[in-house]
Amino acid sequence: MASSDPHKLMVKADKLTKLSLTRWSADWKSATQLYEQAANGFRVAKNIEQAKIAFEKASQGQEMLSSPWDAAKHMESAAALAKELHNWREVADFYRKASELYNECGRSQPASDALAKAARALEDAVPEDAIQLYTDACIMLEEDDKEQMAFDLYRAATNVYIKLEKYADAATFLLRWGLAADKCNATNSQCKAYLSAIIVYLYANDFKQAEKCYNDCSQVDAFLRSDQNRCATKLISAYTEGDVEEIKRVAQSSTISNLDHVIIKLARKLPTGDVSALKKANAVQDEEPLDENDLT
Repeated sequence: MASSDPHKLMVKADKLTKLSLTRWSADWKSATQLYEQAANGFRVAKNIEQAKIAFEKASQGQEMLSSPWDAAKHMESAAALAKELHNWREVADFYRKASELYNECGRSQPASDALAKAARALEDAVPEDAIQLYTDACIMLEEDDKEQMAFDLYRAATNVYIKLEKYADAATFLLRWGLAADKCNATNSQCKAYLSAIIVYLYANDFKQAEKCYNDCSQVDAFLRSDQNRCATKLISAYTEGDVEEIKRVAQSSTISNLDHVIIKLARKLPTGDVSALKKANAVQDEEPLDENDLT
């Protein structure tokens, strides 16, 4: 059955897309069907490289036929095959193209999902690119007022930042998650995100930033009245007093046990720095002599 040979199907399809003296217009409909048959044939034969190329061409064909949804599906198939080949640049490019095509259909959810698939594929090999893809996926949903759909993406990006030991960036992303949760009235997620950000700063041994984060978040009424705020208050207080045992005790609390696994691991390692230095600094501030000429 010569007609089922995927190599021959590709040659036939390529001819249909090229103009000649006898063909004045490309037959994209017939060519696309042949590319799709070839792609499936190559995939069954486990010829990953050729299957990837065939799906890419099938996607182009569907695009020429003004069918962006089918074009996006084929591009995702090409991206998945590029992942098997560990071709990370193509993985990112193909999933981004699929995302653009879904956007043409006015579908932000699958468009965001395509970027998230790319990010997950790139997490270990190219983590910086993965973070950018997660961020873009979040933006896509935020712009469409679908913040609640992005919670897993905020979590995933935060985890990559922590893996890279970029703690300030991780905390910033957690605060962004908190803001998104606030917009969709997800109070519990909002409060967890704020407490998590404070813990990340403490783990990074940046008490000043942790305290500022705590003070800023406490301006939000929902957080101020939450169990997460009470837990954060105890942590900040224990740090101020240089009480290592209290820090460890609070880190074992049920409130922290209900946070994401990555954050729990950080909390259980607190304190990471010399908290006695904080106590001394606070003691010095308390003992500063009163200036009798200062009437303010």
